[in-house]
Amino acid sequence: MAANRKLLAVAVACAAAVIGVTGCSSDGDKDPFDGMSADKIADKASKASKDAGSFTMKGKMEQKGEVSNIQFSVAESGDCKGTMGSPKKGTAEFLATGKTSYVKADDKFWESQGGASTAELLKGRWVKGAEGTSVCNPDDMFKSDKLKNLKREDDAEVDGQKAAVLTKKKGSETTTFYVAMEGKPYFLKVVNKDSDEPGTVTFSDYGKAVDVKAPPASEVVDPKKLANGS
Repeated sequence: MAANRKLLAVAVACAAAVIGVTGCSSDGDKDPFDGMSADKIADKASKASKDAGSFTMKGKMEQKGEVSNIQFSVAESGDCKGTMGSPKKGTAEFLATGKTSYVKADDKFWESQGGASTAELLKGRWVKGAEGTSVCNPDDMFKSDKLKNLKREDDAEVDGQKAAVLTKKKGSETTTFYVAMEGKPYFLKVVNKDSDEPGTVTFSDYGKAVDVKAPPASEVVDPKKLANGS
């Protein structure tokens, strides 16, 4: 189902557009990144974030004036689960396990995708997506190939944690990365401004176990069978 694929694609894009961070520890007020270029910090950071294996992301992103809230957790296996939605278009719950993804949504979401009849047909049911590679593979999310030509700004704090601040500018778009300077330097927050799709995301629970289970078969509908009238 197109709505299913689009939802997952947006969720992954929101995370994948904002990644990277390293594995050193702090020593008092000593800068753990002293002597490193901003690009080098990002490169090391990408490896550390990927090596953590799992994480949770929460954020907001805007598309065509509509603000969507998103939250999802990724397991080391690449399985993931979360929610995404907006007041106007409704809320959807999604999960991916193995090579299969699923989406379950409220009436407002399905009505915005296919009308009242679709909402009634899919009420309380999971919609099975097309099988393929894992949509939430940390190896794909934490790539550093796009984190080039960065500039380090003055350090800041995110929820009481000291962070190195890296910025990337492209045209009118500015993306700001906040990297933890105490403990392992995971990303704490990423802010995208002055773009067609501005947004803010925060990362937490690196390395924390995430349990994702496929929904019971009795609660799953295959859109291919619906299309065939079965």
